[in-house]
Amino acid sequence: MGTELTWLGHGSWQIKSGGTNLLLDPFLDDNPSAPVKASDVSADYILVSHGHFDHVADVAAIANRTGATMVAIFEIAEWFSKNHGVRQTI
Repeated sequence: MGTELTWLGHGSWQIKSGGTNLLLDPFLDDNPSAPVKASDVSADYILVSHGHFDHVADVAAIANRTGATMVAIFEIAEWFSKNHGVRQTI
């Protein structure tokens, strides 16, 4: 079983390992260097390093479409839960 890392532009990464699909800091739709759009990716977990726009821009769209769990510091997780309808946060 291997781990596959794919750079998605800027600070965005897709990490596949052991049947689990992780996204790190998804900034895809408005990112000219991204090879894919938010609607093209799937995720089991979305990891958010910090709350700058160019690291969280597509979190809600992906999480709400896929049911992915968002992992972030408490304040960011609460903000996405209360303001963007993200149901699964830790």
